[in-house]
Amino acid sequence: MDMHEHPLYIEDVKKVAEMALPWEKISDTSVLISGATGLIGSFLVDVLMWRNTYKKANCRIFALGRNVEKALKRFSFYIDSPFFHFISHDINEPMQGKTDENVDYVFHLASNTHPVAYAIDPIGTITTNIIGLKNMLDFSVEHNTKRFVFASSNEIYGENRGDQEFFDEHYCGYINCNTLRAGYPESKRCGEALCQAYIEQKNLDIVIPRFTRSYGPTMLESDTKAISQFIKKAVAGENIVLKSAGNQYYSYTYMADAVLGLLIILLLGKTGEAYNIANQSSDITLRNLASILASIAGTKVIFEIPDAIEKAGYSKATKARLDGSKLRMLGWYPFYNIKTGIQKTVKILSELK
Repeated sequence: MDMHEHPLYIEDVKKVAEMALPWEKISDTSVLISGATGLIGSFLVDVLMWRNTYKKANCRIFALGRNVEKALKRFSFYIDSPFFHFISHDINEPMQGKTDENVDYVFHLASNTHPVAYAIDPIGTITTNIIGLKNMLDFSVEHNTKRFVFASSNEIYGENRGDQEFFDEHYCGYINCNTLRAGYPESKRCGEALCQAYIEQKNLDIVIPRFTRSYGPTMLESDTKAISQFIKKAVAGENIVLKSAGNQYYSYTYMADAVLGLLIILLLGKTGEAYNIANQSSDITLRNLASILASIAGTKVIFEIPDAIEKAGYSKATKARLDGSKLRMLGWYPFYNIKTGIQKTVKILSELK
């Protein structure tokens, strides 16, 4: 069974695609999505294509990615559609010549987003988040983009200084910039500053969703985040491997909820503003997260010492809970809490094996 054929996955696509939103803003328009084969990007493509099929949205999608083979496999359902176009491109290179027509909306979602990548490709992590972003911003200016969406991260908040239970959009925690691991959060911080520069100097309309640790059945096989590793072990019916005491207390977001937040920010967000996509019902310690997945799989949690590469890529933050009240004021509320989202993820992936 293909992902697009799984009834539970289709249910998620329809939930988002049928929400009462001002969809008319993106009807009869063109949209470019970088990182289109990723966890967030691929689900976003499916939502927009569902609206093309069932709501006659006439939204032309330019899906940007480096791996043609992966894209053809993931989007095989859409290859013959006049509304879907895949563009093979590395965003670290300029975008000249990729399309001559104007692009109304740009979702910049491409980034290294897992710990091993931070450790083994720190240069690529930083350049993608800064040079890649600049290339996308320049493209948007040249193609008269109406609104640009820059996917930022909960990691910009750094370590909790012990003065806040929840991080709102103005919080700025501690990051030791003179470390290898700082490459990801510092480059995301720089990316947000670069967006503000383009708003001021180039008059580009930009909004900034800040994603928490996201998960769901669209996660990549290569993803090394703890939650992704736990899910893969649960799907395989194996013990859940915890490589710390598990006291880290983080916010998480299910794929469909993250994309709903992304779309609300695109359609209703204020220019230049950042919005946390987070809800307290999905805040959990790593130890408790591992226990939930072990319970679903009928296995147990075991402990291992991380190797040097894994340890180098791990976040140093021990408590990172985000305040999502600003986004809720725009009308966002998640479909899933951490337990129901995890259960659905494991069920879908288990049945796709």
